[in-house]
Amino acid sequence: MALDPRPRGRAPLSLRPISIERSAAPYAEGSCLIAFGDTRVLCTASVEDGVPGWKKGKGEGWLTAEYAMLPRATHTRSPRERAQVGGRTQEIQRLIGRSVRAMLDDFKWGEFTVKLDCDVLQADGGTRTAAITGAAVAVVDAFQWMVTTGRIKTSPVKRRVAAVSVGVIDGEVRTDLEYTEDVRADVDMNVVMSSEGRFVEVQGTGEHGTFGRDEMGALIDAAVKAIGELDAAQRHALGV
Repeated sequence: MALDPRPRGRAPLSLRPISIERSAAPYAEGSCLIAFGDTRVLCTASVEDGVPGWKKGKGEGWLTAEYAMLPRATHTRSPRERAQVGGRTQEIQRLIGRSVRAMLDDFKWGEFTVKLDCDVLQADGGTRTAAITGAAVAVVDAFQWMVTTGRIKTSPVKRRVAAVSVGVIDGEVRTDLEYTEDVRADVDMNVVMSSEGRFVEVQGTGEHGTFGRDEMGALIDAAVKAIGELDAAQRHALGV
């Protein structure tokens, strides 16, 4: 049976068109509007004096992340999460925070907090991976702002991070799944890697079955290739 063609006529291992716009929110110390195809996420990094209570007095900073989806980011309106953040949102926030903190070796930049806000403007699959990839750019710029304004001497950023989704659909490994692919994937995996080529996090699930080591290896290979391309896009946007 012939496989369904991918949206946009993409090859199985190709990314959607990627765009990274720095300084998209001019009042934030660091910001980035990132698009993975029709998925668009605004990532801002705000620098605040002080740290959480459990960090006070140590001379260290902190970096944390929040994630939200605008009500009409999808085909139907979803209610705002006002009183309580849902479980899926909490999971994504923690993933973004863990991933971006991997850009740093320590928190010895003084008692400043960098707060990331990743707001999904339009969702078509891969919102968390786009958020991580864009947040990394915003964080680089936020720390550079701290250096430029004399708050710290040198940036603590040692590496960038980027993330991509990969999956298996009808036995075929595909990269950067759009929503219509994601909902019917047999296997779905999100991979986060550093610009040094090391893994930060791998989340893989057999959505409609199980998968073997050979399929896992093929998924990882596809993710490594794609993240290399995302890292190149980050470098281009940052001019490094």
